[in-house]
Amino acid sequence: MAAHHGKEPGFSTHAIHTGQDIDQVYGAVVPPLHFSTTYAPDGIGNLRNGYDYGRAGNPTRTALQQQLAAVEGGAHAFSFSSGLAAEDAVIRGLMRPGQRIVMGNDAYGGSYRLISRIHGDWGIANTPLDLNDHERVAAELEAEDATLLWVETPSNPLMTVVDIAALAEIAHANGALLLVDNTFATPYLQQPLALGADVVVHSTTKYIGGHSDVVGGAVVLSDDDLAQKVAFQQFAVGAVSGPLDAYLTTRGLKTLGVRMDRHATNAAAVAEFLAGHSAVERVLYPGLPDHPGHELAKKQMRNFGGMVSMQLKGGEPAARKVAEATQWFILAESLGGVESLMNYPHEMTHASVRGTELAVPENLLRLSVGIEDVEDLIEDLDQALAGL
Repeated sequence: MAAHHGKEPGFSTHAIHTGQDIDQVYGAVVPPLHFSTTYAPDGIGNLRNGYDYGRAGNPTRTALQQQLAAVEGGAHAFSFSSGLAAEDAVIRGLMRPGQRIVMGNDAYGGSYRLISRIHGDWGIANTPLDLNDHERVAAELEAEDATLLWVETPSNPLMTVVDIAALAEIAHANGALLLVDNTFATPYLQQPLALGADVVVHSTTKYIGGHSDVVGGAVVLSDDDLAQKVAFQQFAVGAVSGPLDAYLTTRGLKTLGVRMDRHATNAAAVAEFLAGHSAVERVLYPGLPDHPGHELAKKQMRNFGGMVSMQLKGGEPAARKVAEATQWFILAESLGGVESLMNYPHEMTHASVRGTELAVPENLLRLSVGIEDVEDLIEDLDQALAGL
């Protein structure tokens, strides 16, 4: 990246320029995509710019990692083949059997499945609880085995907002690390490292990639020792993002700022419409003044994001009917793409936590509000709800 003069560049300037060096041979403004799995040294042991083998490093992946670190305000970033691979690398790198994760009781079902069913078998325990109950969090973290506090804000799909700065203080006072899953908010809307978090993780599949065409994950941190441990996991376990995945993620990240502005504007309009609808029992969106986390979200986020959940008065049958009656909201897993998606978490994204304390209400629908014309989205929801 060209040297910048004076003040630190803004978010979108970093997103567009960091890691995107102009090609030295042809002057290409977009760096070439490097598919090679192996790199010829300049003689034995004399690597060219540090590259020797594709698992260990790839210039396209390096560029993405520089870009991710810059937008998240971290010193180091690591790109993985999926969000869960990124989380797995953190757990293996920073924890040992006999230690315990304290986490939100409404965490993403896939994260909970990884922690409870994969790492649980290898001796890492977990305690899910309400992260807004700071006394209880502090009491749990006082125990010697509790070494990682796992936070997701806003949470998936209940849209709970928790105080990152306050939880960072509690974690650090008890010798624990604070991890924040920043997938919903994105680095554009929220900067957990600046608020005291030690580790940030993303499913880059979602808003960072932004076009529903690439699966990936990221870990961003500032501490050199922690970074070395995650780097070793990335290299030794090998769940790296391939070059095309890294390229698509870089391409998506360049427009994250403008997309999030539109997602947030559209989501606010959708949430207001739903809040006034007679068939809707409750709308979960931090931008609504009656959301319990509204003031906190206003303080720690630039805007309220593009995710809206709603609970329907007609219970499970109503939720299923609406989910299958929309035109522009596509019934599908995942979120964060340019197109609007609707998901029935009870049987889709969060099926793995049915019957646990992380279970999602049966009348809840999760909306990933896209960047289409908002009038069309509202009309679509209106006709679907009218069918009840």
